[in-house]
Amino acid sequence: MVGRIVIAWVAVILAATAASAREVVPFRDRISPGTIVIKTGERRLYYVRGDGTALRYRVAVGKPGKQWFGEARIDGKYVRPAWAPPAEVKRDNPRLPDVIPGGAPNNPMGARALTLDLDEYAIHGTNRPGSIGTYASYGCIRMLNEDIVDLYDRVRVGTRVMVVP
Repeated sequence: MVGRIVIAWVAVILAATAASAREVVPFRDRISPGTIVIKTGERRLYYVRGDGTALRYRVAVGKPGKQWFGEARIDGKYVRPAWAPPAEVKRDNPRLPDVIPGGAPNNPMGARALTLDLDEYAIHGTNRPGSIGTYASYGCIRMLNEDIVDLYDRVRVGTRVMVVP
């Protein structure tokens, strides 16, 4: 009986840690509540809460030479979006289809996408959870699907996004 209880608790703990990479952390920078700050070198995204804390998420960021820095705003929110590879991605991977339907297992956008008003970048889920915490994309910010769903529910169109080294 004790062995079953221990196994059950271990399963609960593993499920809780695997389901999300987010945590509440102190955040003392003077940034308006509701702002998203992506610290590329840390491969972390912060959602500023305004009480001296932020929600911190592990993310994948742009590969060397594909990174960008600056400010943008969220200009769209999408559930299970279809994906049309940008020209640069298509040039590097000509076998990609012109469009991958939303929800398809090979769709790299994952469960949600927050598009930005800057070029063709987005903050989105992923079909490659092993890439989280790495330099993996063409400039988009990848999150675990569970985490992008959480962030999606917290933000609105117009939310400020800051990407810093």
